Amino acid sequence: MGKVFRAMAQQETAGGVLLIAASILALIFANSYLSGFYNGVLNLPLVVAIGAFEISKPLLLWVNDGLMALFFLMVGLEVKREVLEGHLSQPSQVVLPGLAALAGVAFPAIIYASFNWQDPTALRGWAIPSATDIAFALGVFSLFGRHLPVSLKLFLLSVAIFDDIAAIVIIALFYSHELSTLSLLVAGIGIVILFVLNRLKIRHVSPFMFVGLVVWAAVLKSGVHATLAGFVIAWFIPLKHKNIHDEPMLLSLEHALQPWVAYFILPFFAFVNAGVHLGGIGFDTLTAPVTLGIIVGLFVGKQLGIFSVCWLSIKLRIAKLPEGATWRELYGVCLLAGIGFTMSLFIGSLAFEGANSEMVASVKLGVLFGSLLSAICGALILTNSRKIK
Repeated sequence: MGKVFRAMAQQETAGGVLLIAASILALIFANSYLSGFYNGVLNLPLVVAIGAFEISKPLLLWVNDGLMALFFLMVGLEVKREVLEGHLSQPSQVVLPGLAALAGVAFPAIIYASFNWQDPTALRGWAIPSATDIAFALGVFSLFGRHLPVSLKLFLLSVAIFDDIAAIVIIALFYSHELSTLSLLVAGIGIVILFVLNRLKIRHVSPFMFVGLVVWAAVLKSGVHATLAGFVIAWFIPLKHKNIHDEPMLLSLEHALQPWVAYFILPFFAFVNAGVHLGGIGFDTLTAPVTLGIIVGLFVGKQLGIFSVCWLSIKLRIAKLPEGATWRELYGVCLLAGIGFTMSLFIGSLAFEGANSEMVASVKLGVLFGSLLSAICGALILTNSRKIK
């Protein structure tokens, strides 16, 4: 299982480099003569219709609602595997990253809320700085923390996994719209069928995926955000029994999805969401409460919450310092958790869906600046820790 964990880390590390490249490309497109083409691609209408059933969305929302559902499917598979028989299956391994992740969600949210308390609309974005981009964070760690013990990489991965679970709960509770009873009923029937397929030990993955597609479409129409369907479906993919190729079905599907997520889905998401036009942005936008709340939440809130809770837990002997790591190295990793990027942009798109362009620009600027500060400072700390040794 340790080999699986390391393989996942390596794949997401390479994906982190692509994320950076896709983000830079998006900024170039949005701030050059290609901006018209870029915006036209984002708003390109795509329609899928089967009889009376129709889904009509621009490309941007197909990426955010469709491709990201596959990302959350893989997250669900990873979480299920790690919780049932992997790195998070032992209580002693869960305590430190679990507590750290809770603090890493709460502190940034409180900081953001303190900047935007007087504006109910802006307050909807309280969860934006609470997210960690696992691929981006691991990419920076691998570039600047190669000399560090593996235990720190596992700690960062574990915190990010708990962070993803928190994001799932937040999206379900706070970013769902008016609910359709019929659509929820169809989704519920689909989930029951997935349970039956699991109990019957069906060896083909295709029935799970077909029913999963129906569940996703029903959830999309229900008012609950469609990406949650991916996470739920994952928990009905069998972990123990094998598929027709005599491989564990969950592991086989996870390995099949990983390169698509790391090398296509997340970079494509970054490309269509990170392109903010900087020409019309002035000092007012940079100092807007939404922008500052996100920047301070990611850069200060993440590191403060995670490191302080780690320090307290270790001093009280509730948990132990990652094996072979120093306090300075742990602090550097806590800084990397402030790289919100993909997940922060995603939550921002949900929080301010249909909002004016200034609000959207504030979100993108805040996420970009907060994530960049966290990445640079974390990289400096990790690099200098090698020199001190």
